[in-house]
Amino acid sequence: MISVVWFKRDLRVHDHAALTAAVASGHPVLALYIVEPELWRQPALSGRQFAFLGECLDDLDRQLRGCGGALVRRTGDAVHVLADLHARHGIAQIHAHEETGLEWTFARDKAVRRWARQAGVPLVEHRQHGVWRALNRRDGWAARWDRMMAAPVLPRPALTRPAILPSDPWPDAAELWLADDPCPDRQRGGRREGIALLGSFLTERGQFYRSAMSSPLEGAEACSRISAHLAFGCLSMRESHQAATRALLRWSEREDKHWTGSIRSFIARLHWHCHFIQKLEDQPSIEHTNLHPAYADLRPVGPEHEALVAAWRQGQTGFPFVDACMRSLGATGWLNFRMRSMVMAFSSYHLWQDWRRPAQELARLFTDFEPGIHFPQAQMQSGTTGVNTARIYNPVKQSLDQDPDGVFIRRWLPELAAVPIEFLHQPWTAPDTVLRGWGVEPGVTYPRPLVDHVAAARFARERIYTVRKGADFRQTANGIQQRHGSRKAGLPPTGKRRAPKPAPTPGQGEFSF
Repeated sequence: MISVVWFKRDLRVHDHAALTAAVASGHPVLALYIVEPELWRQPALSGRQFAFLGECLDDLDRQLRGCGGALVRRTGDAVHVLADLHARHGIAQIHAHEETGLEWTFARDKAVRRWARQAGVPLVEHRQHGVWRALNRRDGWAARWDRMMAAPVLPRPALTRPAILPSDPWPDAAELWLADDPCPDRQRGGRREGIALLGSFLTERGQFYRSAMSSPLEGAEACSRISAHLAFGCLSMRESHQAATRALLRWSEREDKHWTGSIRSFIARLHWHCHFIQKLEDQPSIEHTNLHPAYADLRPVGPEHEALVAAWRQGQTGFPFVDACMRSLGATGWLNFRMRSMVMAFSSYHLWQDWRRPAQELARLFTDFEPGIHFPQAQMQSGTTGVNTARIYNPVKQSLDQDPDGVFIRRWLPELAAVPIEFLHQPWTAPDTVLRGWGVEPGVTYPRPLVDHVAAARFARERIYTVRKGADFRQTANGIQQRHGSRKAGLPPTGKRRAPKPAPTPGQGEFSF
């Protein structure tokens, strides 16, 4: 009989409750990862994520060999793989972490639980993040999170009785029907990479994180860049939080206000990481259904809109800063949070696209795709939650604020390299003949703007707030706030909402995460 540790998005051996429990059982321990072809056919997943996964698994195998075991990789349906292992070797128990992911993984986990129950195999799921399954109320959530983050980090266990079996051949992306997905500047996966990034952020790169995180230029260096390593579980949330807390203490002793302010901001965002994942855990339909039902038919849906989505996805909207963000994301797999918010909001408000298609496109582009953060944020930036301010970012104002010298635009839009700064942010304001003199053929080498951004923003704001005036809108919104709202925001537990703020002007404000 063997004890199986089913690795999913928890690719490490440190602070790993499932591995620790399996070793404590006394049975030979099989460290198992299952490549599930059907999972990789989901529209939110991509080749760049699969490549990152492969590097994470290679590093996980190295970690397991360091404590006496090895990683066994199998390909197929999870139920079929586990049933075959049980028939051949006898499974005494399965240990895994709870996963809050795509609705597909939610259904798969239910199928595995059903098989395990019928086969008489105990399946023990352990909490990985500060996210609680079957949570009835959000009251007290923050205190629970604090207690979990303060608990001791579990040490790497010694695998004195490993169960090492042959692995299946590793499939390539084409075998999983993943489209070609070049990402030349993608981060490398694996715990070793994650540890190095966390260490350099807390000691070298993060001093001006709080002020630089909004810039796509400065943010690439000043942000922690551990998001992909958290998404794949190369680092645990608890060890990351405790490392940041230790660093905060060290910088506080030195009375360095830049460092202490930045690390406090970083710790707050670790909290928000779990806060958002809790939303999807509590309501998996957020992946594909408007949080507030009043917005169900707000935006048109259909194949005739694919051309707009494709232009946005390829960085061909005619708005240089938006296009630079999308091209940068395509090449690196990463974008700072404010710009993620802006490009999502631009597709939803200015292009008036239903949020689901752009959200899928962004999910595929993000190496660090985390469903529990991504889908609630996609809805938040599209105005469909019913409880958040509609943030309609002005793409020109953002360009002037975040890239005043045009360095980022020129890096990612070489066709505009010769355009002077006074026209770079809004090239459509220059006459066509003048643009040609700078090597730009309007509508050919660089597109004309897809929309009048001022008129589009005005239209979107009117539509969003017209829906909010509808009958029963507020009552439903109160229920959403009570179910998903942060109690740290000072909201009363009665479900009463704060007085709505005036609609912001385009580009005003940012939801920091």
